[in-house]
Amino acid sequence: MNEQDYYVPSGTYWPIIGSIGIVTLFVGFANQMHGASWGGPIMALGLAILVFMLFGWFGQVVKESTNGIYNSQVDRSFRWGMSWFIFSEVMFFGAFFGALFYARQLSVPWLGGADNNIFTPELWNSFSATWRQIAFNTPGAILQSGITISIPTQLVDAWDLPALNTALLLLSGATLTFAHHALRSDHRNKIIGWLIATIVLGVLFLGFQITEYGHAYHDGLKLTSGIYGSTFYMLTGFHGFHVTVGVLMLTVILYRVQKGHFSSNSHFGFEGVAWYWHFVDVVWLGLFIFVYWL
Repeated sequence: MNEQDYYVPSGTYWPIIGSIGIVTLFVGFANQMHGASWGGPIMALGLAILVFMLFGWFGQVVKESTNGIYNSQVDRSFRWGMSWFIFSEVMFFGAFFGALFYARQLSVPWLGGADNNIFTPELWNSFSATWRQIAFNTPGAILQSGITISIPTQLVDAWDLPALNTALLLLSGATLTFAHHALRSDHRNKIIGWLIATIVLGVLFLGFQITEYGHAYHDGLKLTSGIYGSTFYMLTGFHGFHVTVGVLMLTVILYRVQKGHFSSNSHFGFEGVAWYWHFVDVVWLGLFIFVYWL
């Protein structure tokens, strides 16, 4: 294909299959949340359709790329597409960080203000206008409406597992950068070695995060632990999901490197995953500072 030609892809049914899978997945999820017995199987069906679509669609793109169908215009399109995808992820996490800021700097101080002292006992009989509610040896607090809110007896120490996970993610960013430099120098064995190191570091991060969740839950920090519990698990949980996706993407890239799909001049698939992984690293730094440390 001439480098000046504008590539027009042929018609494909993969977007329709993907849409069916997503709708089926969320219909099953919604009904599962409402106690429907058939919600779980419908969720599994939707997930299976979605996985089938991902393997089929990405497999087709890989095949077209390795057959030399794409030109520089397609490469630019991929780069712009990945850039906008990461921007959407920035907005996604920005919304949660914004909610954290609003709750911490505005809502909680307002509830503890002088004008609201008369109403505070009605909200929570042991409420104090401090961030990260904690009550030693207190398993829960009872609202007047009879709802139980779990109050953690101990908070997650930022300089324990979170600090270790921070070091692991920062190190994984370095090993992935080394793999990228090896790819640009066509050192195949070094690429594979550094990629394996990055994947191992990502898996270790997830293992320590699961361990951290177990300790936090045992100490009473749950989704029902007020605004702090919900923002803690929403932010760290979604980040953990993104790390899981990143590990899967890196594993696919490792397989493709072993198959010889990339060269020093053509390897956007590798670069796109590297962008995503570095983005995940940066988000974790924000989490460590604003969720665990401050």
